[in-house]
Amino acid sequence: MTTTPDFATYIAGLPRVLAGAAVLFRDAEGRVLLVEPNYREGWALPGGTIESDDGETPRQGARRETLEEIGLDREPGRLLAVDWVRGPGRPPLVAYLYDGGVLAEEDLKAIRLQEEELLSWRLVSREDLSAHLLGALHGRVLAALDVLADGSGTAELENGRRVDR
Repeated sequence: MTTTPDFATYIAGLPRVLAGAAVLFRDAEGRVLLVEPNYREGWALPGGTIESDDGETPRQGARRETLEEIGLDREPGRLLAVDWVRGPGRPPLVAYLYDGGVLAEEDLKAIRLQEEELLSWRLVSREDLSAHLLGALHGRVLAALDVLADGSGTAELENGRRVDR
């Protein structure tokens, strides 16, 4: 692709958006796998920033981050939710959340945490998620669980709240 100076200037002046991708894993009892970051408050799902400058797609980012953070190399399942999240002091974030399926006991035993970023992991029931997940992430996970339960399509969210209903 040929880029003219005018086009490059145009692109440089466009608004910026951050993008992240995560995977929702559950156990046979329906509990959600959460990880505890060492760099911020609250718990999270396996996932992180999409390396879009390197050509990475959301799905590829979710898989890479899952492998890096918990040592499981899994192709993410279907897209459960997309969330547009505003935040102070940063551009908006588009967060993609994929289905990781149900982990068997041997899968859980195979988890190896990325010690540079994570302190621990645990399985948390839907009822206890609010004690672990902060802000929009809590609503995003609940919406994704609803999509799995009712078999509906991808949930569209803004700041963790559904806008497609």
